[in-house]
Amino acid sequence: MISQQLRMLRTQRGMSLRSLAAETGVSATLLSQIERDVTEPSLATLRRLAEFFGEPVSSLFDDQHSPPVWVSRPGARSTITGPRGKLRYERLTPSNGQMEVLRGILGPGETTADELWAHSSLECAVVVKGTLTVDLGTDSHLVGAGEAITFDARQAHRYRNDSDSPVEFLVSVTPPNP
Repeated sequence: MISQQLRMLRTQRGMSLRSLAAETGVSATLLSQIERDVTEPSLATLRRLAEFFGEPVSSLFDDQHSPPVWVSRPGARSTITGPRGKLRYERLTPSNGQMEVLRGILGPGETTADELWAHSSLECAVVVKGTLTVDLGTDSHLVGAGEAITFDARQAHRYRNDSDSPVEFLVSVTPPNP
């Protein structure tokens, strides 16, 4: 669980919630709520914490002892909330540091981030339902249901839903990024 991993990383470094808050810009109140499983952190918060600890985001999930076979079931998956809390990703794969597959649902008019973001990975998005707009640098690509787009994620990018209905998509990232 994120709460346990965060607490472990923080205490291993001998840090209080206040000192971690001062270093990361994440409030001590929010950090406490995350560690107590009161709230789920946003993807931006996870990225900020993982970057501070020098770890990939996947390390914040307690899958260190995952079995050789992983079955992902609805309702039992860990989730990541995107910026502004309007996008929720479900983790479909265990955290093994090699690959991450996420299921996302993006509401009408929503984006995964206010600004384009880049990281050192290969990324593939498969649209399950609806039409997804993928911004890559100055170019935009429309990807419809049943279609996929694969790109070098070192290109600044984000996903948008310019339609009037939700878009469901799967994202595979290898290696997982912070």
